[in-house]
Order: sequence, then C-alpha cells, then structure tokens
Amino acid sequence: MASQQDVALAVKRLQWRHHREANRKLSAQVGISLVQWDVLRRIEQSPGLSLHALAEATFQTDQSMGELAKRMIDRELIKRVDGAGRAVRHELTSRGRTAYQAGAGILDEVLAETLGRLGVEERSTLLGLIDKALGD
Repeated sequence: MASQQDVALAVKRLQWRHHREANRKLSAQVGISLVQWDVLRRIEQSPGLSLHALAEATFQTDQSMGELAKRMIDRELIKRVDGAGRAVRHELTSRGRTAYQAGAGILDEVLAETLGRLGVEERSTLLGLIDKALGD
C-alpha cells in the first residue's frame, strides 16, 4: 500500500522532471526560463494582473517578481501599463507573445513525455484526485 509520503514523493519527482526538461528546452529553443514562460502564460491568460497578483499566480514573492519583471521588461517580453489609481499592470509585447506561444508548444512536448502515457480518462481521474487532495 502506498504511503502518503510515497505519493508526495512521486508527485514531486514528476514535477521535478517537468521543470528540469521544460527549463532545458525553453532555454535552448526560446531563450527563456520556465519561470519567465509561466509569467508570460499568466499575463496572456489574465491580462492586467498587478505585480502582487502575478507574484501569487507564479508562486513568487513580490520582491522576486518585481526583479523578474524588470528583467523581462529589459528584454522586451512584457511592458508596464498604467492601471486604476497607482496600480501598474503588465502586458505581453509582440516578442513576449511569440516566446509564450513557442514555449507553449515546448511545454506540451514535455508533458506528453509523461502525462501522455495516460489516457484521457486517466488524466481526468488524476486531476480530480489532485484537486481533492488540494481541497479544490
């Protein structure tokens, strides 16, 4: 019988494999990290996020997200736009959108190497079990 620790370790090993391969391929083919791609994805999915919301959505601190945003602005992947009041929002540039789209294909390839071994029904079951464990 699988212990809770066995399951937790298996989840972590799968996540580590995804992160390692995605970072390697994104860096080699697109010139960005997985963390940068995740920021691009979040902005694409939810335009106008504040820096704080972007930090939370990408599992970063406000400070690390601020530094990352500066580097991504310098690379012309994202841009700052004025929001309501003093809020600053972020949008993708055309270069950022191109990097996001290229990275999405790479992520699909990486995930297909592992999750692609599961059938559609198995993936749905796995997602349901993970959501249940998370309390979602």
